[in-house]
Order: sequence, then structure tokens, then C-alpha cells
Amino acid sequence: MTTATLFLLLLLCMLTGMPIALALGIASVSTILLFSNDSLASIALKIFESTSSHYTLLAIPFFILSSVFLSTGGVAKRLINFAVAGVGHVRGGLAMASVVACMLFAAVSGSSPATVAAIGSIVIAGMVRSGYSQSFAAGVIANAGTLGILIPPSIVMLVYAAATEVSATRMFMAGLIPGLLMGGILLVAIYLFARKRRYPSQPFPGWRILVKTGLIAAGGLFLIVLVLGVIYGGIASPTEAAAVAAVYAFFIAVIGYRDMGPLRDTPWHYQGESLVRAVCRNFWQITWAIPRSFFDREVNNVVMDAAKVSLMLLFIIANAMLFAHVLTTERIPHAIAETIVSMGLPPWAFLLVVNLLLLAAGNFMEPSAIVLIMAPILFPIATQLGIDPIHLGIIMVVNMEIGMLTPPVGLNLFVTAGITQQSIGWVIKAALPWLGLLLIFLGLVTYIPAISLFLPDLLN
Repeated sequence: MTTATLFLLLLLCMLTGMPIALALGIASVSTILLFSNDSLASIALKIFESTSSHYTLLAIPFFILSSVFLSTGGVAKRLINFAVAGVGHVRGGLAMASVVACMLFAAVSGSSPATVAAIGSIVIAGMVRSGYSQSFAAGVIANAGTLGILIPPSIVMLVYAAATEVSATRMFMAGLIPGLLMGGILLVAIYLFARKRRYPSQPFPGWRILVKTGLIAAGGLFLIVLVLGVIYGGIASPTEAAAVAAVYAFFIAVIGYRDMGPLRDTPWHYQGESLVRAVCRNFWQITWAIPRSFFDREVNNVVMDAAKVSLMLLFIIANAMLFAHVLTTERIPHAIAETIVSMGLPPWAFLLVVNLLLLAAGNFMEPSAIVLIMAPILFPIATQLGIDPIHLGIIMVVNMEIGMLTPPVGLNLFVTAGITQQSIGWVIKAALPWLGLLLIFLGLVTYIPAISLFLPDLLN
């Protein structure tokens, strides 16, 4: 009765169009009040503990803040220029450069919609001007943008680590090879499609331009080395690395590139002058710009946008944690695990059921909420069947990637529709051919555990 009430209330709330966070909270609180002896005060305490007791979750607002700083500034444009200089001379090179730029930006943002918005707003129009069809460009960016939650650092991976109490560092390690593999699959598919359609290629700009664009983009690229280097090297935890990333993103946007803040477009680096000399000559101007930036309207807007996104996501997490608490208290995951194990379901069949379940859920719910609801249920079953929790986590993340492209709640579809000024139906049709590649990739990740576990086992 308790289980039926919990899920029935959740379903009814979602069918009314209620936001997922409120639906989770109302279903959980109602079930507790009807079938439990817990008081309202204990429910409030549980919601508070769900976000304050998980140190890993503290990384989420820091990564969001760094992502917004980089998205608002010109980092995405510099990464695109570097990618175009590197692979633009290949047939279909501009589309391939878009995928490379998405991979690079994913490694500094941790968000799929942010990747689509930052890269797509620049390259889709450029690809159309270069002779690509708009549907091809939109489909490539919508799918490549999903790498934002697979290539570490990933917000969804942090949520899974908090829900199951596995190592966030190992999750980041496990996502690197699958992310590069998925990017490689997209690059090969684009090359073959471009040769068939005879899409244009650009002349190779020369090694000098390649090195120059690489040095210009080095400010954003170094964040990848900084974050992943300190995590993989065991120097800092993901939460500590996220805090460093937020501070670095502020300095690179306000001081380094001067895309915002009091030094915006200030030409303090003269032609022929070394960077060290320019910094020394303008040392006091740069130093004074740091406290002034806290009163700058553009910087304050960036911080406010990051705070809004963080509060929205943390509110979903808090209610989903309360939902997971009800599941655990009523021993629902354990009962399901015992039932499935008693059925003698082999691991491969269980993983097939998991994929079908997650693909269905991805049509209607936000990725973080799905992970927080399903992970406590699937985790004990996978453990009893001998499936590595890290492997299960990557499978869930890849399913969440696909959920970004399936209606009616596919966030990447809405972002792409906003960029192209086309209907959702048109964007779905454009992204559909590439969705097959993601499904093939899901099969590879599901049934070849070494893709996910090789790096964590090697660097353990």
C-alpha cells in the first residue's frame, strides 16, 4: 500500500504538469504523513540534511558558476576557432570542428544544455553559411552537446555519486574514455556523411595559425588540465577542484580575456610587447579591477544566473533525496532486488531492462531527478548481480544523454530550437538520424564494461 501510494501520487502530480521537484516533494511528504510516524519537523530536517550532509553536492554550484562565466565570455568562440584551425581542412571539417569544440567545452562546463547553447549559437549559422544544411548542423550540435554530461566534470555524475555514495573521482575517471569514444564515433560518421553529400572543407590555415589559435584558447583549455589534473592526480577532491575552477573561470573571463567586468575590451597589451611586461606595466590597474568587478553589473548578472540554476537543481535534489529516503525506509529497493534475484535474471538481461526503463524515464523527467530516484533502486540489485557500481553509473549517464534528445522534456531539443528559430518537431527530425549512433554507443558501454572501468582500475 505504501509503495503504491508513493508512486501513484508521483504519477498523478506529474500528469497535472507539476514541476518534478514539487511532484517528488508532495508524493514523499504525503506518504510519510499517511503511513509513517515521522513529524513535519523531521521531514524538514531530512530535506536540510539531504543537501548539507553530501559534501560531493557542493561541487555542483561551483561547476555551474564556472560554466556560466565561460559561457557568457568568449571562451566558446576561441575554442571553436582552435578546433576549426585543427580539423577544418578535412571534408566536413567545420562540422567535425563543432564536435571537437563541444568536447572541449564539455570538459569545462559539465552541462549539456550549456554546451549546446555556447557552441551552437556560433557554429550552426556558420555551417549554414558554408554550405551545410541547417538540419544537418542542428542535428550534429544537438547530439554532440550531450557530451556535456559524459565528459568529466559532469554534474549528473556528481549527483549519482551523492545518491549511491560511490567515489566521484572514479566516476570522472570512468567517463573520460566513453566521452572520447562517443566523440570519435560522431567524427567518423560526419566524415562519411560529408563525403557522400560532398560538403565543403576549408583550406588548412597553416601551423602558425593553428598554434596562434591554440595559444589564444589556452586560457580555457588550461581549465581542463587544472580540474582533471588535480582530481586524477589525487591532489584535490572534485568539490575542491570545482571551487578552484570557479575562481579560475572568474579570473580568465574578467582579467585574462576581459570579456566582462571593468577591464572589458581594455587594450593593455601592445603589439610586440611581451605578456609579462604588459602585466607588470598594468599591475595596479589589474589589481584594482578585481574588487571593482564585484560591483560590475555584468559580473553580478553572471553570478545571479548561476545562483538561479544552482538553486533550481538543488531544490530538485533535495526533494528527490526525500523521495529516496521514503524508498529506503520502506525497504522498497531491497524488496525489488530480492524479487529480481530470486527470478534468476542474468546480468545482461537486467542491464537490458535498466536501459529500457531509463530510456522511458528520460522522455518525461530531468536527468538529475531520474538518477536520484532510480539509483537507490537499481544500485542494490546491480551489486547483488556482480555489476560494478561505476559501470552502472556510466550506463545511467549515457541513458541521460539520450534523454536530452527525446521529447517532450529533451532539454537539448528546446535549446537547439531556440537557436535555429525552428519548431520542436523540426529539431526532433534533424536529431533523429544521429540518435541511432547514441543507441549503438549505449549498447557498447552496457555490454563492454572495460570501456568504463579501464581507466579507474588503472589509476586506482
